[in-house]
Amino acid sequence: MYRAPRIATPLWLVLLLASLVACAGTTGPGLDADDPVIERSDTPRLVALGTAQDGGFPHAACSCAQCERARTRPGDARLIASLALVLPSPTRTYLIDATPDIRPQLDRLRALRGTTAGRVDRVPVDGVFLTHAHLGHYTGLAFFGYESIHTRDLPVFCTPSMASYLEANGPWSQLVRLENVELHPTEPGRSIDLDATVTVTAIRVPHRDEYADTVGFIFRGPARSAIYVPDTDSWSAWEPSLIDVLDGIDVAIIDATFFSAAELPGRDVSKIGHPLIEASMDLLEPLVKAGLLEVYFTHLNHSNPAIFVDSPEHREIERRGFAVLAEGQEIPL
Repeated sequence: MYRAPRIATPLWLVLLLASLVACAGTTGPGLDADDPVIERSDTPRLVALGTAQDGGFPHAACSCAQCERARTRPGDARLIASLALVLPSPTRTYLIDATPDIRPQLDRLRALRGTTAGRVDRVPVDGVFLTHAHLGHYTGLAFFGYESIHTRDLPVFCTPSMASYLEANGPWSQLVRLENVELHPTEPGRSIDLDATVTVTAIRVPHRDEYADTVGFIFRGPARSAIYVPDTDSWSAWEPSLIDVLDGIDVAIIDATFFSAAELPGRDVSKIGHPLIEASMDLLEPLVKAGLLEVYFTHLNHSNPAIFVDSPEHREIERRGFAVLAEGQEIPL
């Protein structure tokens, strides 16, 4: 079991902070009053910290109608796709992917860990699990480095290929050299026991692997299991098949970059490196209707109309028994 070191907080300081929170409410630097704040719980769970594709929403440098709406209506904006794995007694938090939106995402975890007044929290999480080396999934690691948080031996769980990439290329190599992070190369298929009740297992995922390979994660808790695959090629590229992989899994949180081919005029759908939501629903609907699987869509591109809760596409997803993952949503394990 891997645990980051903790610094004991004096009782007087805990009481002082509690009174300040009571007076000021749940907001803090980087948080708006209506942002989801993660509460303490006795149940291991996954928490959605973001649901947008790597470019964010509104998307970087985009003036399309959807992005302009998100700029003028901040409630429609979304952080980049990431999860937190939260373990109770004592509370431990793990990031699943380190995104460019890591600062507000760490803010959302503050209520669980507490803060030290007037100081940078050098241990904001107990570890990080990485799916792959694309912009939205690992570049937030930089904030754990010397110029920002300056963590010490933060466990980073990834494949051997990803670990080799981080060790050989800056600025990630500096994180390793300065011991801001401690890499734990783990072969897909090998389970990591985080405590007596929760395990994490990486599974290989077909995707664009320019720098390192790609994995998803299966989380098994005392009551339920869940799979997280934010980025993948078409389900037809899976071997074994997605249906076989989902055998015995209770919850699937999966790639929903595009809703349909209508978002990509002039593009050959067969060459798109993501499954369409429509295709995912057609494939998984028998399991959903039979009550064997819950499915949540994440990693939505800025062009995806289902990103808006009032869209016909979002309503169609719900009508068929599926759901779009909501920021702050908790999934017990």
